[in-house]
Amino acid sequence: DSDLREAIAKEQFVLHYQPQIALKTGQITGAEALLRWQRPGHGLIGPSEFLARAEENGLIVPINEWVLREACRQATSWQHRGQPPIRVGVNLSSIQFFKQNVPLLAAKVLADTGLDPWLLDLELTESIVMHDAEAVAKDLQQLRELGVSISIDDFGTRYSSFTYVKHFPVDRLKIDQCFVRDITTNPSDAAIVRAIVSLGHSLDLEIVAEGVETIEQSALLRTEGCDEVQGFYFAVPMPSEELMAFVSENRMQARRA
Repeated sequence: DSDLREAIAKEQFVLHYQPQIALKTGQITGAEALLRWQRPGHGLIGPSEFLARAEENGLIVPINEWVLREACRQATSWQHRGQPPIRVGVNLSSIQFFKQNVPLLAAKVLADTGLDPWLLDLELTESIVMHDAEAVAKDLQQLRELGVSISIDDFGTRYSSFTYVKHFPVDRLKIDQCFVRDITTNPSDAAIVRAIVSLGHSLDLEIVAEGVETIEQSALLRTEGCDEVQGFYFAVPMPSEELMAFVSENRMQARRA
């Protein structure tokens, strides 16, 4: 707990970004911001090693607020350096969502950083959406009025109800990697992905597949009509500077094509 408080005070956290690719064009449309901790004596460690504790002791609130602000700041800087607008995805914790006024926080961060609201994508888990449906629906509507987009992360792993998707202002569903991993060998996983894509599109939602690691998975997802993909097959999470180089190379490849 002491180390986490020191990490906040001394700004030891950094963000890496994993690109999201449009399957129809092959171009980068967004990037998910992923938290890393440069912990003294331990090196760079991932969120699985510390976020659970941060949620227990409440430090997840200031940590996630820093993530939101830093991601928006860097997304704005990318445009100032001549890059095309890139949507940045930021994960929200259920604790943050219910201890803070998220629409007010988002509005302040967007105003402070100068990021266009449509370039911010807030990723919520199904558990957040279902915890207090009425309150969440109100907050999501306020975020939509700001111009912020909303994604449901890890879709299909928990409640998986299209009822709340129908009634809540959601823009995209992210298919969990547990369904993508065996999509080429397990007919059940392929059927689940096909159903999510079909039903999602019928509700005018974009579908993003996570954890794509092979060309075969990518090809099948394209066949099934998935809109965007992210995963190690395309790119590992990378620091901001590397992402900019990756985006530039992606644009040159698109011109050559």
